[in-house]
Amino acid sequence: MAAAAACCALAGTSVPAAAQTGSLSARDVLTQASFGSATKQAAMQGVLTAQRLAAAALARSPTDHEALLMQATAKGYEAKLSGSRADAIAARKLFEALASRSPRDAEPQLGLGAWHMGAVFKLGSLMGRAALGAQKAVGLAALDRAVALGGDRASCAGVAALLRLEQDPSDQRGRALAEMAARASTPTAFDRAMRRASAAVLASLNGGDAAATKKLAARLLPFGQLGD
Repeated sequence: MAAAAACCALAGTSVPAAAQTGSLSARDVLTQASFGSATKQAAMQGVLTAQRLAAAALARSPTDHEALLMQATAKGYEAKLSGSRADAIAARKLFEALASRSPRDAEPQLGLGAWHMGAVFKLGSLMGRAALGAQKAVGLAALDRAVALGGDRASCAGVAALLRLEQDPSDQRGRALAEMAARASTPTAFDRAMRRASAAVLASLNGGDAAATKKLAARLLPFGQLGD
């Protein structure tokens, strides 16, 4: 449920020294794990490494925003890979705290929105809300805030589009967001990945195969290559 919950955390343009060890940052490790892992075991190893990097940064500076964001991201990814209800709820609370602390920051909003959407997608509306407190309406509102705050960046619009379209290929807002992302700026590797993903999902939409579009949108999100 949290595979997408941390997409926002991969889209930043800079990583403070406190959140990295040598040249390898928690953000770097999570990016590699979420898109480059061939197995769940390898993915989990990367996630746990990122957790250690974030924890070390927070030990040095407990209010380090980057490290807090990576902590939430890694916890969400751990929940996705392990299926742990406790980890999923912990990740949601971390994103909620970050969104409250920095309401004008797009990344926590995107993470929070993706958490809700991912949980609903995996468990359904009723079970997602009962088991985890996930609500699609809350997720959509947070995604819209992220897009509004994210500026002309492919990452926020692209992630929001994929999350919508994996649930409903007929979602016109999802199509519009994919079109926006396919034209948006790409200052980072993750922005470039989301622009390519948006172009691919638009081609699928134009082909008229709803089932294929749903599968493609899910596969293009973090850890999508691993399946369920």
